[in-house]
Amino acid sequence: MPKDDTALPVTLAPRRRLFGTDGIRGTANRAPMDAATALRLGQAAGTFFNRGSHRHRVVIGKDTRLSGYMLEPALTAGFIGAGMDVVIVGPLPTPAIALLTRSLRADLGVMISASHNPFEDNGIKLFGPDGLKLSDQQEIAIEALMEGDLAAAQVGPMRLGRASRMEDAPGRYIEAVKASFPRGLTLEGLRIVVDTANGAAYRVAPTVLWELGAEVVKIGDAPDGFNINRGCGSTAPAGLAELVRERRADLGIALDGDADRVVLVNECGQVVDGDQILALVARSWHDEGRLTGGAAVATVMSNMGLERFLATRGIGLLRTTVGDRYVGERMREAGCNLGGEQSGHMIMSDFGTTGDGLVAALQVLAVLVAEKRRASEALRCFAPLPQRLVNVRFDGARESPLKQPAVQEEIARHERLLGARGRVLIRASGTEPVIRVMAEAEEEALVENTVAALAEAIRAHTRATA
Repeated sequence: MPKDDTALPVTLAPRRRLFGTDGIRGTANRAPMDAATALRLGQAAGTFFNRGSHRHRVVIGKDTRLSGYMLEPALTAGFIGAGMDVVIVGPLPTPAIALLTRSLRADLGVMISASHNPFEDNGIKLFGPDGLKLSDQQEIAIEALMEGDLAAAQVGPMRLGRASRMEDAPGRYIEAVKASFPRGLTLEGLRIVVDTANGAAYRVAPTVLWELGAEVVKIGDAPDGFNINRGCGSTAPAGLAELVRERRADLGIALDGDADRVVLVNECGQVVDGDQILALVARSWHDEGRLTGGAAVATVMSNMGLERFLATRGIGLLRTTVGDRYVGERMREAGCNLGGEQSGHMIMSDFGTTGDGLVAALQVLAVLVAEKRRASEALRCFAPLPQRLVNVRFDGARESPLKQPAVQEEIARHERLLGARGRVLIRASGTEPVIRVMAEAEEEALVENTVAALAEAIRAHTRATA
């Protein structure tokens, strides 16, 4: 069984200025998420991936944010100027872009989305020809090109790319997702409520579930450019939970804005996070001899209860830093085909190269159908240890509070107080100016006191420097 490397020091990634843990993000129509930056990104990424004499191609998808209509043509212009043909597929989930990049033998894939963020934000994620998110080194190289003289790198008039729209892209993704569901099983007789967060999966997710036989109830499926993730989706599942109870559904599925993450709601209206999903699928695949590498991969945020449950089944848990890209990298290193995050990013490499909320939901449904179990029973694999997470916002223009000696000393003090009874995890978000404060221990009161004290220490520094 692979050795858990939780205690090993985390290797710091090379410094990037634009790219965070999941591409580039920011407020729409403000640098760096403006048309000018998108144009330069297209020019730079197009130049970086314009290698060899073949006709170069990039696939561009987006979610349903209004600002996508600004960023899509800016990126298109940049890529065309770099000599790349552009295939525009419109609103589709992030995993669909990764899939199409590979199946169309494209040199690059681009997803315009800020995932679970509100509509005011947007983001740009890049995929290489293998359908994998770019490495830190590739992102640094593209940033360097953006800071240089891009005009000199642009192709001549005869080598400009062309743009076209791919009308059957949704159908390709739908069929690929359906193929992940085991043959011989059906969703007939199940009532499923699906919340697509008014986002990228608003058409494809209900279609997949219906074509596999389910009775489908849809919410969050009427995007207007402004309502993505607003009171719906994986970050706000209360409405879904209420509707599941009201309609006496067998399961509720909540996706986020670009459908690369999922949380579930059982028939009792209880929300199920990524740790329980990972536990159920890992146990099922292990019993069937399908789990590779002898382990699943999770992040430092996953509950210790998950680790203990898997150990009782003879399954290892390998932890990595937060971010589905890092989960994917660790999976490839260890030869694992299953990994995920507590937040609902699930990577199942037998079916795709990146997180796919819909595929993950289908793997859970396959277990429920095959074992004839209710979601409330099957998705309660372990009792989570008390865990509390608080987000503390700070002025992103100022230095991170985590660099301050007083804050560092307070964190160290609470780590000493917890000792072997629990753990503290403090980290800066890679996508927004937020410090995430998490504590976990056997005792609920200890967790609450620890998080409250550390959050206040960070807020106190933020107030002092305001």
